Amino acid sequence: MTRHVPVAADHVVTVDDEGRRTGTFERSAVHTTETPLHLAFSCYVLDDTGRLLLTRRALAKRTWPGVWTNSFCGHPRWTETTEESITRHAQHELGLRVVDLEVAVPGFRYRAVDASGVVENEICPVYTARAVGDVEPNPDEVMELAWAAPGDVVRAVDATPWAFSPWMVLQIAALRAAVATGEGPTAQLAAALGSPTV
Repeated sequence: MTRHVPVAADHVVTVDDEGRRTGTFERSAVHTTETPLHLAFSCYVLDDTGRLLLTRRALAKRTWPGVWTNSFCGHPRWTETTEESITRHAQHELGLRVVDLEVAVPGFRYRAVDASGVVENEICPVYTARAVGDVEPNPDEVMELAWAAPGDVVRAVDATPWAFSPWMVLQIAALRAAVATGEGPTAQLAAALGSPTV
């Protein structure tokens, strides 16, 4: 790939195998058949009743358009912490404020290839959070959304993994295995998802 650019407003941060930052790429150019390893995050948002927010990716998305996935994902900018990026993306994609942000699966990493051959290749820690207020999705990012009981989500993912983003399928398994204490959203979600069967 030859589209390496200096830090700009819309970019992803590339990393080496150890997760050390190595540079940036234009976000619009980074996802190809040879996508370099880069930083991302996934966030799972609960409401006051314990329901999990699922979103369906807009058809204009470069990877996995129209596929159901977790609440939202994104890429931190060079100048941001992951937490700052999550706050920014929650507002941009969902018109939503999130609180009680917790890292649930810090070391999550995956590589997947969609039907068009475009690759996702990310170090992508998984976070949980609680929603404040109503969701107002950005149609450029989200075409549909649903609030669902976490147990129903597990059953749907187990029965039809092909209907969900590949990272969500892997992350749900990781969240079910997460050891979480206290009363935060990670502990609440892990308990509601149930332990994985062996």
